[in-house]
Amino acid sequence: MTSIRNLLILAAVVFGLAATPLAAQSYPDRPITMIIPLGAGGSHDLNARVITSVLPEYLGQPVVVQLMPGAGGQTGTAAAAQAQPDGYTLLFTHNFIDQLQQHVARLPYEPNKAFVSVARVNTAQPVLVVRKDSPFKTWEELVDFGKKNPGKLRFGHSGNWGAFMVPGLALLKEVDVKATLIPYQGGGPVMQALLAGDVDFTFAFPSVLSGQDLRALLIVGEEKILEGIPTTTELGFTTVSEIGVMHRPVLAPAGTPEDRLKVLREAFSKLNENKVFKELMGRLGENTSYMDGEKYDELRRRQSEEYKALVASFTE
Repeated sequence: MTSIRNLLILAAVVFGLAATPLAAQSYPDRPITMIIPLGAGGSHDLNARVITSVLPEYLGQPVVVQLMPGAGGQTGTAAAAQAQPDGYTLLFTHNFIDQLQQHVARLPYEPNKAFVSVARVNTAQPVLVVRKDSPFKTWEELVDFGKKNPGKLRFGHSGNWGAFMVPGLALLKEVDVKATLIPYQGGGPVMQALLAGDVDFTFAFPSVLSGQDLRALLIVGEEKILEGIPTTTELGFTTVSEIGVMHRPVLAPAGTPEDRLKVLREAFSKLNENKVFKELMGRLGENTSYMDGEKYDELRRRQSEEYKALVASFTE
């Protein structure tokens, strides 16, 4: 992590100098705030530190991270929804907060009316994992046990309707297995529970797998990010691949002027091609699966319908 920190410092210095000639443009003429509706030290926080170390090269102004965790991500999200739509407040979130929570809680805003997409920075594919000494050597063995022993499998997840519960529910539905769901307050606690033997399986993102006593059984999504491990797409679980992958978008309050939105979208497009950005993201174990704002807004609307159907199927 020291080398990453040094690179971030160097990038901030270099890009701060490079950004000076751009500062004369009318927008932005002051720092931009990026709200993250999650806590410190998580993957969004780490991703944002990389983004904000390089993005000033293309905006001519600093981008300041503001962590606002609470209420399952809704404290920070509601604050961003209420911000002035002037291009100086952005929200760095994920699809489960953005598009799923509206179907399980009453929110003071409508996500697709309150926000417009700037860009999707990247995605993260959850990996279904068990302890290395687990009797389940393959996904098929886990499913077979679950079918023969309804309710005995203990599925630990990182919080209700979050990044691990969603793909887990979708998978269990696909294979018609009933498991006992056990919620924890985040990815760290559920991983501790798995390693302690308190649950039988959970999910983890690739950057967490290194150095852990874990066995990967299944990758959620299309890309085969681990050699020899099947993906949900390969197994024909296309719905799981669509709704179970975490998307990390940057959103702006609806009503942000088009010319300012254009500046932001162009900056993120250039960021995606930046070599230092790609290197830093790679060191974090993250991809750079960029999607422009207009296309991601289309995907957001599809996600909303898919999550609505998923929630309905488990709350009938």
